[in-house]
Amino acid sequence: MTIRIGNAPCSWGVEFASDPRNPAWRTVLSQCAEAGYTGIELGPVGFMPEDPAVLAEALDENAQELIGGVVFRAFHDADQWDDVMDGAVRTCKALTAHGAQHLVLIDSISPRRAPTAGRADQAEQMDNAEWTAFRERIATVAKLGAEEYGLTVGIHAHAAGFMDFEPELERLLDEVDEKILKICFDTGHHSYAGFDPVSFMKRHIDRISYMHFKDIDPVVKASVLEHGTGFYDACGQGIFCNLGDGDVDFASVRQILLDHGFEGWCTVEQDCDPLLDPDPVGDAKANRDYLQSIGF
Repeated sequence: MTIRIGNAPCSWGVEFASDPRNPAWRTVLSQCAEAGYTGIELGPVGFMPEDPAVLAEALDENAQELIGGVVFRAFHDADQWDDVMDGAVRTCKALTAHGAQHLVLIDSISPRRAPTAGRADQAEQMDNAEWTAFRERIATVAKLGAEEYGLTVGIHAHAAGFMDFEPELERLLDEVDEKILKICFDTGHHSYAGFDPVSFMKRHIDRISYMHFKDIDPVVKASVLEHGTGFYDACGQGIFCNLGDGDVDFASVRQILLDHGFEGWCTVEQDCDPLLDPDPVGDAKANRDYLQSIGF
C-alpha cells in the first residue's frame, strides 16, 4: 500500500481566491514543504497562478506535487450556474496542466442551510424538483471532469451546504453513475454533520477515491450546535482542531484504508480563519507528526 500525505491552502485559511486576508501563495507553498509535505491542493482557482509555467516552477522549487483542486461553488443555486461552470473549467484546466488527478466538488454554503449545519433533523430539505436539478448540475460537472479532462471526480459533503448529511450523500451516490462520480471523503465534515466517519467508510470504501483528513473538537462542536453558530465563526472558534485532538478515530480510518489496499493521496485540511490562527505551519507540522505516529 502506498499512501501519500498532502496538505491544502485551506489549512492556511484560504477559502476564496479574492480574500484580502489570504497569505501569499508562495508562502503557503514554502510552508507546506517546511511542514514535511510533498503534495498540495490547488486551493480555490485563482489563488495560485493560472499560468502553468509560473506555478510549475514554484512547485518544483518547493518539491511539491499538485494533488487536486476543489470546485467550492453554489451547485444548489440555478442562478449561479455560470459561476459554477467557470470554476469547474478553470480548475480542470489547472489540474491537467500539472498532471493532478483529483477534482473535488463541494456545494458551497447556503443561507438556507447555514443556521442548521450539523443538525440533520432541523435542516431544510429540497423538494423533488429542486433536488433533481441540483443532482444534474453535479452530474454535469462530474461528467465534464471525468470524460473531457480524464480526472477522478469526487463528491465532498460539507457543512452548511445542501450536500451535508449522510442520507443526502448516499442518495446522490445511488443516483449518479460511479463511473463519473466517486467520493472525496472528509472525516471532519462527516463528524460535524453528526454521523460516524468510520461506519461510512466501511460501507463505501470501494467508492472512496480520495481522502480529506480533518478532525473535530467535540467541545466546540457541542457549543456551535447549541448556539447555531455559522460555519466560518465555528472555524474561528477552532472546531477543526489538530488531528488526533478531536473525535475522529484516525487509527480505525487507517486500518480501513490498509484493509482495502487504498493507494494515493490523503490530504490534511484544517480549515481556519487566516487572521485568528497564529501558527498554521506549526499546526501543519503537528498534523504530519501525528499521522506519522500512527503509521501514515
